[in-house]
Amino acid sequence: MISHHDSFNMDMMKKSLYLFFIFCSITTLVAQKKATVKQANNLFAKKAYVKAAVAYEQLGQSKEVLQNLGDSYYYNFQMTNAVRAYGQLFFTYKDSLNKEVFFRYANALKGTKDFEKGDAIMSEYLGFEQNTPKFMKNVTRNTPDSFKLEMMSKNKTNGDFGISFFGDKVTFASVRNAESKAYGWNERPYLDLFSATVNDKGQLEKIEPFPEIINSKNHESSATFSADGKTMYFNRTGDKQVKIGEERIATIKIYKAEYKEGQWTNITMLPFSSDEYSVEHPFLTKDGKQLFFASDMKGTIGSMDIFVVDILEDGTFSQPRNLGPTINTIHREQFPFVTQNGTLYFASDGHQGNGNLDIFMSLKLSETEFDKPLNLGSTINSEMDDFSFILDEEKDKGYFASNRTGDDNLYTFIREDNKLQYLVEGEVRDKKSLELLPGATVKLYDQDENLLEEVVVDKDGNFTFNTEPNKKYKIMAFKDFYIPAEAIFDTSQSGKVYLDLQMKVESYYDAEDIINMKDDGTVLIELENIYFDLDKWNIKPQAAQVLDVLVGLLKKYPYMEILIGSHTDTRASEMYNLRLSNKRAASALEYLVDNGIPRKRLKSVGYGESKPLIICPNNDCTEEEHATNRRCTFMILK
Repeated sequence: MISHHDSFNMDMMKKSLYLFFIFCSITTLVAQKKATVKQANNLFAKKAYVKAAVAYEQLGQSKEVLQNLGDSYYYNFQMTNAVRAYGQLFFTYKDSLNKEVFFRYANALKGTKDFEKGDAIMSEYLGFEQNTPKFMKNVTRNTPDSFKLEMMSKNKTNGDFGISFFGDKVTFASVRNAESKAYGWNERPYLDLFSATVNDKGQLEKIEPFPEIINSKNHESSATFSADGKTMYFNRTGDKQVKIGEERIATIKIYKAEYKEGQWTNITMLPFSSDEYSVEHPFLTKDGKQLFFASDMKGTIGSMDIFVVDILEDGTFSQPRNLGPTINTIHREQFPFVTQNGTLYFASDGHQGNGNLDIFMSLKLSETEFDKPLNLGSTINSEMDDFSFILDEEKDKGYFASNRTGDDNLYTFIREDNKLQYLVEGEVRDKKSLELLPGATVKLYDQDENLLEEVVVDKDGNFTFNTEPNKKYKIMAFKDFYIPAEAIFDTSQSGKVYLDLQMKVESYYDAEDIINMKDDGTVLIELENIYFDLDKWNIKPQAAQVLDVLVGLLKKYPYMEILIGSHTDTRASEMYNLRLSNKRAASALEYLVDNGIPRKRLKSVGYGESKPLIICPNNDCTEEEHATNRRCTFMILK
């Protein structure tokens, strides 16, 4: 496949061996006669997705037809149509679908800005809650930079992407060559490489194709150049299709060209290119010592990973090295770009973002390690694909590609400092076991105890807040059946503040011997039994002594909430016992309220004789057994 959507397996989003990224608009096709499923499937297998979609639209709504129809639209960025097909698929066949279809449907929904439903589907896929608008709002505030954008061409259907610096010019890939034959994936011309200048308004001018020795009958894309402009690495699809598994694919390869005596020559394929996998989006570091690229070669974590090779003094290459799980996910990581100080920029749909491909940055930690990627935020990332980012650090200016308007287009940007942020981040752990506690709630208060914000920590137990300069704050972490933990801190007057808070919360049952968790997960406060006179519900001195212990416990833990349950024996009618137990439970609750416990923290219920601890044959209990069944229980709710 050749589209910037390259490299995802049609079924598992794993290893598609194609790419070159082109948005495709659907050509109007009129079928001469109704297609068959076999004909539609043949078109789909050949990745002729425009024609396949037309054929599938004529057929019934079987699981296979709907999934392939949705995929045909999805792979060509027709998200509205993809949502329609996937929606019908999920309505009828959801329980039998491969989980990777959930991923595509969620991103298609996000591509139409239906984040609520897209997040719901993605949450099912991931197994934990997603809230894209909230995440993007937070990350946009936290990212160090913001971006001002301008489209580089007035024509929005050029299919431009894969931009790179080329001396005082730029190069990019495009379907501008109208004389080229159409490519079945999207019924658009094959990709060629072009050079251009950029005027002071950020518009492309003096656009010229590269010579035919570079632009062949196949796709060419993603050029990168040595500092002197005399060496170029670029992508080209293979001359032949190779059967890999059940598919026939022309893989993408990296070629090297040399500029001698005014022309490009010595076109050679790099040795780690292969007919068995794709290598794409090469980027040559300014010192010429390393070449980064994306690939689905053996050993990848996901459908496409970012790799690097060293370029040795004799011009040979080291073995490709995978950048590892900090950068690469089970989905797509592509279009690497590395600044002179070693900061890596790349596109990914595997790290959390707006949906589809987003642009990320990762600081260099060492010669072989990069820091956790940071989403660049919504001043540059959209709900569609954003990729092919390059940056001139000295000028704070650069370029990238996006299909946010429906087709791949190039954008110029000005990078500006984001406003000063006072970032507080941390994690919540169990104090005893030190295990992370995803699902805990963390609240941020100002110095006057006003609640400013609250978040539910993610699957890694992490939370993040933005604060303001020169202020005092309090953070509290809450988890059901745990004692809340708190931290108080001040922000400084200037500069960015990164506070890494370890919020360790202790469970009630670890803190108190009289609190225990039962096998069914309920947490009980185990006190002496409370006794009432026959047919009475007033609190006797013995009962008051027991309840005073409970009062002390509730005052010690002011966020604890409990349920008081009252049980009777079976020596009266069910209705009588139910009413009596309700009165006794309510009487205990009122005693606690009278002793300073807020009513909102208390609930009471009478169970009557419905939950005996001892069940006696023929209801013939001894006095001791009846006494055991007459009891009050105190269950912690939160």
